[in-house]
Amino acid sequence: MQKFSDILLTLNDASRITRIELYNQDGSPAGIIENKPGSQGSVKVYSHLARMYGEISLDAAVEGLSLYAEHTADAENCPGKHPNVDRLLNILEDEQPLTVKIIES
Repeated sequence: MQKFSDILLTLNDASRITRIELYNQDGSPAGIIENKPGSQGSVKVYSHLARMYGEISLDAAVEGLSLYAEHTADAENCPGKHPNVDRLLNILEDEQPLTVKIIES
């Protein structure tokens, strides 16, 4: 299995992204991923998924969990430790896609 750090090198640069806002289908906020240390990898993953799928759909969540590599198993074993991975795992359960708004500087 590839490591998350290696996978990130294959994704597009996300340095211009300030944050990613996520919304439930009813328009209510579902979360924010800020481009700061500790969540920069998630910004790259979620921006990639939004570009490929237009939203964080069931298919996007499956791909995202694959991209998170070793962090996916850790999130399954330690709920709450990786909230951005947990969000994708929740989509697998409830099949409710998230709308994505990318804020750039």
